[in-house]
Amino acid sequence: MKKILVLVVASLFLSSCVSQKKYTELETNYNQKSQELVDTKADLMKCQVDAESREALLNQQIQSLLKDKEQTLEYVDNLTVLSKSASENIKETLAQMGKKDEYIMHVQKAMSRKDSINLALGYQLKSVLNDGFNDQDIEVNVEKTVVYINISDKLLFKSGSATISKRANEVLGKVAKVIAAQPTLEVMVEGYTDNKPISTAGIKDNWDLSVKRATSVVRVLQNDFNIAPERLVAAGRSEYKPVATNDTVEGRQKNRRTRIVLIPQLDQFFDLLEQPVTE
Repeated sequence: MKKILVLVVASLFLSSCVSQKKYTELETNYNQKSQELVDTKADLMKCQVDAESREALLNQQIQSLLKDKEQTLEYVDNLTVLSKSASENIKETLAQMGKKDEYIMHVQKAMSRKDSINLALGYQLKSVLNDGFNDQDIEVNVEKTVVYINISDKLLFKSGSATISKRANEVLGKVAKVIAAQPTLEVMVEGYTDNKPISTAGIKDNWDLSVKRATSVVRVLQNDFNIAPERLVAAGRSEYKPVATNDTVEGRQKNRRTRIVLIPQLDQFFDLLEQPVTE
């Protein structure tokens, strides 16, 4: 009897233990499924929000495209209205461009004629000045519309002096003949020195010397060779436009010079522009 009672009690105890274990497992499984359900609902709501945002964006893009379409149609209408007047404006612009091209060609031809005159003038000066003079003492250059004649100071002046030498009349006389044959040209005489300081009874410094030398040449051209004074300009450059270094004897000798510049008068050039140009 006692054995039977023990067995019954043991059976009830074991039955109670198995039921608690299953309950725990079921409870754990329930909690997991509940969490999964919550997560799934959250994902579903997120997807719904994303879908609504995309739909709103697509609607906005559709409205923008419709607006662009309306503007494009409006532009097309405006272009259609303006096409006739625009075509006429283009034709007028092309005609004006053609006239401008003709004027440019006319100016270029006039410039070519002027350059040709200066080239001939330069050649003539070189021809008359090379006779009896060293090429290093006299240089003739033609640059664009201007003719330059560089004369070494030893051909015109004594050292440190603004008094014209006897030999200078020979040089200036040949230049004056060419100048007289071209009455439309203005003549600028520029005096240049080296950088050696000078101070004498009649000359204060290199500025003074350069201006007085230019003035002496102008007076010779006017008084001895009858060049009209209104065509003449005297200028001094002192030591500040050297053509060579002042550190050597040879360089300083090149810098001591007188430059005669033959300049075309602007009004004469414009007269040339107004003349008909023949081919």
